[in-house]
Amino acid sequence: MSSFFQNSYYIGINVNAILYGVELVLYFQTMGMLFRDGRAKMTTSDKFFACFSTALMFLITIYMSTEAVFGEEMWIVHASDPGGPALYFEENASIWYQTWGTASGVVLNWMTDGLMIYRCYVVWNSFYIVIFPIFLFMSTWGLGILEIWASGSPGANFFKGNAARIVLAYFSTTIGLNVLTTILICIRILSQAKRVEGVLGRTGSRMYTNASALIIESALPYAAGGIASVISMGLNSDISVLMGSFYIMFACISPQLLILRVLKGRVWTRETTSAFPTTFAAAPSSGLTDSTRGMAESEIALEQISKGRILVSTTISDDPKHETTLFRDV
Repeated sequence: MSSFFQNSYYIGINVNAILYGVELVLYFQTMGMLFRDGRAKMTTSDKFFACFSTALMFLITIYMSTEAVFGEEMWIVHASDPGGPALYFEENASIWYQTWGTASGVVLNWMTDGLMIYRCYVVWNSFYIVIFPIFLFMSTWGLGILEIWASGSPGANFFKGNAARIVLAYFSTTIGLNVLTTILICIRILSQAKRVEGVLGRTGSRMYTNASALIIESALPYAAGGIASVISMGLNSDISVLMGSFYIMFACISPQLLILRVLKGRVWTRETTSAFPTTFAAAPSSGLTDSTRGMAESEIALEQISKGRILVSTTISDDPKHETTLFRDV
């Protein structure tokens, strides 16, 4: 274990702590929205979001805790042992709690990948578009289980030997899935952006088509972290341990951001996608008045879409008393 690897490992632990704090904030914001006073009885989707978010929080806590404990054991508790931290790492890389951390990271990947496939299906509103991603997803299950076994075997090292080759195969598959779903979601959102703008106007469509929507809906940080991680692993670089930390942490933060966006009602749904057929693109945005389109502080959301008619609700300055309902015939 080189000095550069140790530095990367140490920085990774600190990055984990910072991003864990971000996840804590997002988690409690999500729970606050789900359980806030005055909210109607929780729906099935609300219960799913609560359970899914709590599972993410539980798994990422295991991952970052095991990494922090191993660092403490290596650099503080056993720092003066013969061979120092380098030998301690070589002899204890497969220690039982490190296997816990690996398993939690794999399960976290499975959960996030499954959510991304579902989001891809929702945005495209087509099962055929996710057939190949589902095939890759099934492959990650087998490779993930193999990775846990290989890296947890006595004397194994996550970054060397057969375990490292299996890890690279697993990461390549799951990250390939991440990149594929990210690209598909980005393509769909960008292709629909002009159609949404044609119906809601530039101001009204901004909440569905802006940069933050693209980044959150497609889980772009998750895919970017994955690409950096698999490249560094393929090159057998010591920085791979740091890139892996980014990837696992964003496997938790990206879906949490998406859930929070869903709860705020600003997420793309199947109705949002299917509401703008090609004929809408040529239609003028005059269904909304000039004054409505020009309200910079307005928040416009699709609430209901029926055949031949779109219901748009406009709230000004977050005051329910100023809510205006507009119908646009198509």
